Amino acid sequence: MATRKQRNKKGGAPAAPSPESVKKEKEKARVLRDSVWWQNLLAKGECNYCGQTFAKKDLTMDHIVPLSRGGKSTKGNVVVACQPCNSDKKYYTAAELILKNRMDSKINF
Repeated sequence: MATRKQRNKKGGAPAAPSPESVKKEKEKARVLRDSVWWQNLLAKGECNYCGQTFAKKDLTMDHIVPLSRGGKSTKGNVVVACQPCNSDKKYYTAAELILKNRMDSKINF
């Protein structure tokens, strides 16, 4: 099984996380969603990306560094996001999203 530090054959980029590690992180996210810490964030009702206020049912957990890119389900890597912002972010990191928005979507990652 490949580790995060192992490199792929196409130029040194980190290898994609294994399906098993993604599954493990999704389980950690489910546990985190039940925590008092997360419930307090949801109670504020504010999307981390657009800053608008939403009903609790319209908010989701977003991984700043997506699981598909090696991100973890930790308090430092998850934020509250509205459904539209979470969908727009997709598999991008927050930095890539900012760059993409500033360049009027003329960049592909």
